[in-house]
Amino acid sequence: MKTFSLKPTDVVQDWYIIDASGQTLGRLSTKIARLLTGKDKPSYSPHVIGGDVVVVINAARVTVTGQKLTDKIYYHHTGYPGGIREISLRDQLEKDPTAVIVHAVQGMLPKNKLQAQMLKNLKVYATDEHPHAPQNPKLIDMEAK
Repeated sequence: MKTFSLKPTDVVQDWYIIDASGQTLGRLSTKIARLLTGKDKPSYSPHVIGGDVVVVINAARVTVTGQKLTDKIYYHHTGYPGGIREISLRDQLEKDPTAVIVHAVQGMLPKNKLQAQMLKNLKVYATDEHPHAPQNPKLIDMEAK
């Protein structure tokens, strides 16, 4: 008996759609990261992107628990001296709600060369409109465990 190893030519990607309205950010992100890595498939191999394409709609309606809207701060640096910038979660959701989900999912993906390629399979939209209807994405019910 030989050990199975997934090859890039053998990968079959499914399209899934997730409605983020009313969902908790962390729990939603873990489900998305698991679909992107392909860890829920029996053909999982860590060196090949065997995950699926995930379309997230209603990103502006995602919820958080506790005081994270005011206490959670996102930092980035411009590269110039004294160029540290910060924005709260509440302000980031108003400015660009898709960036919140992408940032959370990116932190849950493996830190290797495949991370950027996996993030290309994540499509996040602030409203319920998306251009991926021709791919026939399957709706994932986040309420069911």
